[in-house]
Amino acid sequence: MPETLIIGGGPAGSAAAITLAQAGMRPQLIERHRTAPAGVCGGFLGWDAIAGLEELGVDPWKLGARPITRFRLATAKRCIEASLPATAAGISRRTLDDALIEAAGHAGALVSRGRTVRAIDPDTRTVRFDNGQDSAADAVFISVGKHELRGVGRDFSSSSIGLRTTLPPSHILHDALEGMVELHLFDRGYAGLLLQEDGSANLCLSVSRERLTEAGSVPALIDQLRQEAPLLKARLQGASSRFDAVAGVPYGWRASVTHKGIFRTGDQSAVIASLAGDGIAIALASGTSAARAMLTGGPDAAPAWQRAWRRQCGMPVGIAEALRHGAAAPLSRSLLMTVLKCAPALGTGAAAFTRIRRV
Repeated sequence: MPETLIIGGGPAGSAAAITLAQAGMRPQLIERHRTAPAGVCGGFLGWDAIAGLEELGVDPWKLGARPITRFRLATAKRCIEASLPATAAGISRRTLDDALIEAAGHAGALVSRGRTVRAIDPDTRTVRFDNGQDSAADAVFISVGKHELRGVGRDFSSSSIGLRTTLPPSHILHDALEGMVELHLFDRGYAGLLLQEDGSANLCLSVSRERLTEAGSVPALIDQLRQEAPLLKARLQGASSRFDAVAGVPYGWRASVTHKGIFRTGDQSAVIASLAGDGIAIALASGTSAARAMLTGGPDAAPAWQRAWRRQCGMPVGIAEALRHGAAAPLSRSLLMTVLKCAPALGTGAAAFTRIRRV
């Protein structure tokens, strides 16, 4: 039986580990964090992500996920609401990732937490850990999210900055966000808000690197947004000044080639604009799909699977990119809001066409 190493215990890596373990394999799942971090991106589970979790034996509702049936788009001057095509959910990445990695262990995967992989030689499928130890495997799943791993870095020219903080529970936030995911559109970026299982609100922002550089700092950027977006200002009451950040988020990037025995999953396979809310679904679906390819074709199946996965992600990633660029500029953003004001169902349709899988 081929030895399989999975680097990263997020949704993509855990999905691959569960799928392989349920088929009788004993994959090694390596996660650098001893306990799941909050995660800069994520928190929104589309209906396709919910279906993917349930297929893996993880019930998000038992974890306390909050149902979401509508979305709200807000700019400085307009606010539009519409229904989602199906019920989605809000949940913290810490709760979700812990549940998934626990499920991987129960399925039979060999889980190792608190170990960091520093580099990989894709030709020999040899990984180097932070203690200098090397380990080779027949197949390696690269599931390290938006971070880069030496030896298999992604080639991209432009990127965005991701920011995240948690807003404490309040009656005001509860009343405003119950059953809702809220998107705030502003120049060269956007922010997303939803309720989590403990009543707190997850606030994620995506901004261009240039806009953050011009602002000079994250606090200065937040002050600018308070002045530009009245509704977002109201939501930020009581917000912490501390934001988690991840730089170099290459929205629109898709892996095109790989080596034999190297499966790139999650954000290492395709990075969809976070305003589409399908990142977790892509992670789950790619991890599961790559594992199935491994089970049927062995390590040699990786290149063909990677090409097929790139094609499968083409439409949702492309539509999400068009929406992201349209929302970032004043003229196109105004046009977008005008169209949606007249025909909110178009927003519902866009939410459906940015899914990695139809449910």
